[in-house]
Amino acid sequence: MTFRQQLNLWIAGARPRTLPAAIAPVLVGTAIRFQDLHSARKINWVNALLALTVSLCLQIAVNYANDYSDGIKGTDENRVGPLRLVGSGTFSASAVKRAALLAFGLGAAAGLLLSLRTSLWLILVGALAILAAWFYTGGERPYGYRGFGEVSVFIFFGLVATMGSYFAQAERINSASLFMGISMGLLSCALLAVNNLRDLPKDALVGKKTLAVRLGDSAARKFFQGLLIFGVTAAVIATYPARPTLAPILAAIGLTVALQAIQKVRAGAQGADLIPVLGETGRVQLLVGLLSTIIFVIS
Repeated sequence: MTFRQQLNLWIAGARPRTLPAAIAPVLVGTAIRFQDLHSARKINWVNALLALTVSLCLQIAVNYANDYSDGIKGTDENRVGPLRLVGSGTFSASAVKRAALLAFGLGAAAGLLLSLRTSLWLILVGALAILAAWFYTGGERPYGYRGFGEVSVFIFFGLVATMGSYFAQAERINSASLFMGISMGLLSCALLAVNNLRDLPKDALVGKKTLAVRLGDSAARKFFQGLLIFGVTAAVIATYPARPTLAPILAAIGLTVALQAIQKVRAGAQGADLIPVLGETGRVQLLVGLLSTIIFVIS
């Protein structure tokens, strides 16, 4: 296998379709601070870059960590969806574990530097985020196997990522960062929800009781739809005070794109047919994040 082929496999294993969940919150958090300052020159771009590095590294790390933990537990065998590096036998479990630890290490280093530049409390927040990422599927009693994955994603890839990015600039939080954190959290949960909906039958067989397994197919589909709708709605609430005339446009565009994913889920798409929905859900989050960023910047 050539180096390029290996690199492509590692990129696929990092699950690029989930990366909007790491990028959008940092964009929005920084844009809210831009609205406060009315000038790009006053933005601390070093802190913004460090926040983005932390977010991306943690997203990639949790993807590799899940691949490793599910692979050694045998719950990733014969799966549909993104490439499982361990479950498919593409790379050894130890190699994937090292990749996860490397991503965690890079994220921790960026987070430590960011905390030294802002507040030491961020060290605690970062440590909790790393522990949550590892024990999602790792350890003897992973909480992701008991249906609590969405709670962690909402907190760390929604509230913490968005408000943390704003805090890295302003060293405080405000209502806009809170509501955008809720929006990003719900949309990040939608990514996990459709992923778990796709894997529901096989997860049920191996005793992996994700929230989708606990809810059942019908309720899990309704849950996914609700996450998208309320995720867009929270962004509208956050942006309305900044530009009342543009917030409805955000709602119209965001919900229109979200309907593409919702219609497939409502139609009963299963297994491999849900793979495109994962990408569409990521686009909803990235689009909502970009439109919200624009609204805050021009305000």
